[in-house]
Amino acid sequence: MTRPVIITCAVTGSIHTPSQSPYLPLTPRQIIDESLAAVDAGAAILHLHARDPVDGRPTADPDVFAQFLPEIHARCPAIINITTGGGPGMTLDERLEAPERFSPEMTSLNLGTMNFAGFLALEKLPKLAHRWEEEYRAIARTHVFRNTFEDIATVMRRLGEGHGVRFEFECYDAGHLFNLALLLDQKIYAPPIFLQFVLGIPGGIGAEADQLLHLLRTAQRLFGNDIEFSVLAAGRHQMAMCTHNALLGGNVRVGLEDSLYVGRGQLAQSNAEQVARIRRILTELSLDIATPAEARERLKLKGVAATRL
Repeated sequence: MTRPVIITCAVTGSIHTPSQSPYLPLTPRQIIDESLAAVDAGAAILHLHARDPVDGRPTADPDVFAQFLPEIHARCPAIINITTGGGPGMTLDERLEAPERFSPEMTSLNLGTMNFAGFLALEKLPKLAHRWEEEYRAIARTHVFRNTFEDIATVMRRLGEGHGVRFEFECYDAGHLFNLALLLDQKIYAPPIFLQFVLGIPGGIGAEADQLLHLLRTAQRLFGNDIEFSVLAAGRHQMAMCTHNALLGGNVRVGLEDSLYVGRGQLAQSNAEQVARIRRILTELSLDIATPAEARERLKLKGVAATRL
């Protein structure tokens, strides 16, 4: 039987900028409100980045995370998943500072170095509100998102072995699955494996059903059929690819980190709007939605009592 679908909501991210949407949550208060509404709408996991409260630029400062994580933790049962991807220009130590401070149940872990041009959309905007957005636009064609084998192993050791954290393994291309297989051969991480297939980012695999199926079948050959797999798709591909993946027996991720829209030419006014949309689609397809408790059990998380949130 098909298992209930785990919905992850990626609330703000580090690639979209304030000039792209007035609805992008930037302040701690906005991130709190957006997160709680997303959980009420059906999200079991919250994937969280931090933003500078003054100008909205991505930040790795754990003191900023501290302005929203405790309240989210106190007011909802969702699984809190802190990024280790951070944002452009951040060092690995900076990216790990907040996860090591708060020791969450789950973090993201990107599976390879890549040309990450997810903010090429800035080149289409006639005007930007902040100087840091102009700096983002200037590096859009030269930025490399670094995650070497040693970087990935370091995250596994410091967070996995050091804190009992489980990972949302973010896979942007088929080769990333083989990167993970090589590291798992070293016995530094045990199943279950939670894969997040990332489709449609310039520099990564395309947002096409054939590509999704290729990733899934490759993952099953490498890791077996008991994996937990989810998908996120950039921009206009979000809802279609999530629906495809759910029909394959997988899970889904939505949120303003991945797409600023809820329909063609229609900006999403909240993360909850996207969560509600995908939940309605899945429910109409006779698929059940996983609760946070069900997701914790399936992903074998350590539980909130073992965190420092």
